[in-house]
Amino acid sequence: MITSLFTITCNVFAATPTAHGELSSDMFTDSKKCAQCHAITHDQWEGTMHYNAYEDPFYQKEVLAASNDTQGIVDEFCSRCHTPIGVVSGEIPPIDGSDLSAIAREGVQCDLCHVISGSNGTGNAPFVVSPGNIKWGPFDDSRAAYHESEYLELYTRSEYCGMCHDVTHPLNGLVVDDTYTVWKEGPYAEEGVVCQDCHMTSGITKFEANPGRAGSGAQKREHISTHAIVGGNAFITEILGEERYGEMAVERLEKTATLSIDAPQIGQRGDNVSLNISITNSGAGHKIPTGVSEIRQIWLAVSVKDGSGKQVYNTGEVYDNGTIRYTKMYNTVLGDAQGQPTLSFWLAQSILEDNRIPPRGTVSEKYTFRIPDDVTYPLAVEATLKYRSAPQDLIDHLFGEDVYEVPVISMTEISTNIYETEEAAADAATPATPGVGALGSVTILLCAAYYYMERRET
Repeated sequence: MITSLFTITCNVFAATPTAHGELSSDMFTDSKKCAQCHAITHDQWEGTMHYNAYEDPFYQKEVLAASNDTQGIVDEFCSRCHTPIGVVSGEIPPIDGSDLSAIAREGVQCDLCHVISGSNGTGNAPFVVSPGNIKWGPFDDSRAAYHESEYLELYTRSEYCGMCHDVTHPLNGLVVDDTYTVWKEGPYAEEGVVCQDCHMTSGITKFEANPGRAGSGAQKREHISTHAIVGGNAFITEILGEERYGEMAVERLEKTATLSIDAPQIGQRGDNVSLNISITNSGAGHKIPTGVSEIRQIWLAVSVKDGSGKQVYNTGEVYDNGTIRYTKMYNTVLGDAQGQPTLSFWLAQSILEDNRIPPRGTVSEKYTFRIPDDVTYPLAVEATLKYRSAPQDLIDHLFGEDVYEVPVISMTEISTNIYETEEAAADAATPATPGVGALGSVTILLCAAYYYMERRET
């Protein structure tokens, strides 16, 4: 084990990252050529957030704001993950992309990913790229007619993803994205579960083999990594018209967390009732949310209605203008130089709060309400874990009001009832005879009567 780690350290991390302007964009292969032999993989990738890493309209608005606020200091820093070819070829800056080639606009593109020949660690994109006829990957027995193939263990490890999915502020060293670090220090890393097991398989939040071939004519394998590599972004995918990736993002969010609720079964009019609701990060190897977690929003919406549908208690409701009725938000709060909250990570000097939920971690919240004197029983208690990619007012500020509505996604939900008496609770808990409703009951009575009359006549 020690020898293996030593080898990895020497061969993967003892390299100087490819510098700005060191290469030319015409040294990279257009993804359309890759599609000729890797059609399935190309189809999985085209339209994803990696494919759109540069064209993402939210990123373009944010990076322009960051450039203006820092006099261009972060131009290369931000672009290194969003248009890596644009940086290593020197086509960024200018930050507006006016000098970008078509291949650099492809974002995190096929050839860029498979000519990474090493890395100088993780965080802030310390990759080494060696464009040419050799393509690196996770197999040590690949053969291809168009190019040479080489195995690099880095492609099988979370450190590959950690090159971009761990970000430290370039000026003050503040960690503004700790996705890889949290994984490394958490239970999934201890169990040998890597990023690719959840994000490059059909299992969504667990490994699931995907038998197939890496390319036309290639040998069949027990598992070929899928390349949609979806996270939780169902907002930008919608803007870009990439519905299938939006649907995949929603499905992933729905499998990320679980809820439990502790509530009294009986409650009398005038009583103060307490609900304890727990959220468990049951499906993510990193904290939820992650990435640009200062703008991500996860919260609990809790509703209590009486038997007539009258609202008794409500928190976490989203109003028509996009604001959220007061509730705790599970995300990161960054502080600027004056110690005030900021959504602009490039202006951040500190972390004021970190309310995210760690992998396999559980947080609990208490909610208290009074049962009205005129209530109709039973009381229906519902708790829903909600997710939004960004605050509505931030999107309105960047794009203008009424241009885009940020979708609110229900990650998971749970419900229970509160009854007036133990007898009512017991009646509700008694399972009904399967398939027997009002009509079924009448049918049973008629059959019984017919049977009785037949017996009398005989």
